[in-house]
Formats: sequence, structure tokens, C-alpha cells
Amino acid sequence: MKIIDLNSDIGESFGAFKVGNDLEVLKYISSANIACGYHAGDHNVMFETVMLARKNGVKIGAHPGFPDLAGFGRREMNLSTREIYNLMIYQIGALQAVCKANGVSISHVKPHGALYNMAGSSRKIAYAIAEAIGDLDSQLVLFGLAGSELIKAGRQKGLQVAEEVFTDRTYQPDGTLTSRRENNAFIHDPSEAIQRVVRMITEGKVKAVDGTDLDIHADTICVHGDGPKAVEFVSELKKALAQENITLRKSWSE
Repeated sequence: MKIIDLNSDIGESFGAFKVGNDLEVLKYISSANIACGYHAGDHNVMFETVMLARKNGVKIGAHPGFPDLAGFGRREMNLSTREIYNLMIYQIGALQAVCKANGVSISHVKPHGALYNMAGSSRKIAYAIAEAIGDLDSQLVLFGLAGSELIKAGRQKGLQVAEEVFTDRTYQPDGTLTSRRENNAFIHDPSEAIQRVVRMITEGKVKAVDGTDLDIHADTICVHGDGPKAVEFVSELKKALAQENITLRKSWSE
């Protein structure tokens, strides 16, 4: 029997603007990455999402990003490593406070968007993130792109890491995700996406855009909860995993 974590980026609404279908997605995932107010989310949304995650027995994680509400955190910012360290502390700390008020705790941290991608290839940025997490709580699990600099930095800092793979994104021959600006960045066929994920878990392989077969390790799978058929897809994915005798991880001590 194989064990896998299934995560989704949620709590990304802001004020009157609603993003995603958190209420339904939370019924199927095992880890929730909750926006901390910089790229999305706000104090009210954070409280509501933490309570929903607690109700569904889902592990809670911080999802810090660049201070870029207008760009949804997907635009690169030229910040010093100290600034990155500080913004990590600020955002994780905010969610820790919300969790404490609700009688729960954070289990993991997953950077968002451009910050996530930059940390995947920049050793300095990756270590600034890992250092902030370690200084706050060395028991927190660091989520990062499988095989990336962020995973390496987490291990260097002595953190438990979770190598992440994506259901709906294509991969470059070097193991990085294809840029969202490219036409072939996304996999739109749900059946193909599910087949690829199952192969990543069972065989440790994924086919890159040039046809190259890449070695990949999967600890956690990211499913996006803001698409029109997100709930239907995550439901079908969970069924497919069960058919392959793959169960969802209940805690990071398993």
C-alpha cells in the first residue's frame, strides 16, 4: 500500500471577491494550503477557512506569497533574502495566530506562485524560506517542487520536506514546471492528468513536454480548487487513487 498527501491552495478569496470552491474541495483533500493575506485572503477569509479545515479534519498549512494582490502573487519581485525571510515570518505567524484561536495548529508551509517558482531554482531564496520556517517551528513540513532547490534547502536546514507534483501542469526536461505563459503549460484532459499522477506515484516517472521520461518523487499532489470542474476532478482522482491501493496521508508522522 502506498500513502500520498493530496493538497489544494484554498482561502484565496478576498473581501467580497470569491475564489474557488473551498467548501466542497475540503471534503476530498488531506492538506489545505491557506493564503495568508499577501497574494490573496484576508483576516476574515483566514478564520473561515481554518474553521472549515478543522471541521473536515484536514491538515492546515500556510500559503505565503509575494505582497501582490493585484497580480495574485504570480509576478516576480526583486526582494532581498532578508525581505523574503521577513515576509515568511509575518504571514506564517498570522496564520499561526488564527489557528491558535481556533484550537488547531499548522502542519506545513507551501510558498505560493512566483515565490514558489523562484525558490525552486534560486538557492538563496530557497534557503531564506527554509530558514524562516525553521526559526518559527522546526516541526513544520516544507512543501516544494519535487527535486527543486527549495527541497534541498529544507533538508539542509533539517526540516521534513514533502516533494510536490502537479495534476494539471506539464514539465520541462529539467524537471521544472512549464511557464503559465506557454500554450502547453496545462493538461486539460482529466483522464490524462489522473493517469500521469498515478504513474508518478507508482513508477516515479513523468513524461516531459519533449517526450523525455523524468524521474520524480511524489509525497504530495497539488490539485487546484478554482477551476469550473475542480470538485468533479478531485473526486475522480481520489477514486482512481483508491483503485490503485493508494491511501491519503492523515499525518506527517506516518
